[in-house]
Amino acid sequence: MLVTTSYSPTSEATERAKRIAGELALSYVPRGTSSVRRLGERYRESEFLLVTERELHYYGDGDTPLFFHPSLSLVRVKRLMNGENDGLVKISGAAPGDRVVDCTAGLGSDAIVLSYAVGETGEVTAIESEPALYTVVREGLLTYDSPLKPFEAAMRRVRMKLADHLSVLRELPDRSVDIVYFDPMFRRPALESSAIGPLRQVANHAPLAEESIREALRVARKSVVLKENKDSGEFERLGFPEMPRSRTKIAYGVIHP
Repeated sequence: MLVTTSYSPTSEATERAKRIAGELALSYVPRGTSSVRRLGERYRESEFLLVTERELHYYGDGDTPLFFHPSLSLVRVKRLMNGENDGLVKISGAAPGDRVVDCTAGLGSDAIVLSYAVGETGEVTAIESEPALYTVVREGLLTYDSPLKPFEAAMRRVRMKLADHLSVLRELPDRSVDIVYFDPMFRRPALESSAIGPLRQVANHAPLAEESIREALRVARKSVVLKENKDSGEFERLGFPEMPRSRTKIAYGVIHP
């Protein structure tokens, strides 16, 4: 994977691209007048991180880039601000001051909602194992501007961590966080769409290990939450109680340690 910029980049964009390349131990290549595809042919590389003035794009095998967008998290935070419920916040019991570990950050939508729920006195650590996805989301959380300032503040408070979540959980002391959250949804064909396609190229498709749940139960004080396809069999495999019938394809499971 290489790092480059958009055409005619500013000095700030160039320095940002070089910084990202250094952090990930990748090579930075000047864009010049070449297309991304032409750069790929020249350097025999199919993956690129492309730094624009305000965004970071990931290009993989297809022509559609992956970039950060808050998606439905903005709508969900607006609802919380209006006093409405959010399914994840409700089932996890997230409250101001809580410490949360999101073990499968993805594009960060759930981490943002949880960050708003736990407030300025809380803490959300979002773990992502894939370097390209981690970098796109981390940079997006730091730079995406929103006119809804409480939402923007919630984004800025999310702390991204590039790691395997099981390794992180193993190092945490007993009962050291309030909530541990898992959302291994990106490996499911049910989510295939033009919007999710670029994400599936870089997401970790491995199923959750039973040890991850055991470690989560060891470190969590309040709840361990799993978001999955209600008919996937993962709730039963990983020891979550039978869930109430859901009218949607997606369901939450919770274990209280």
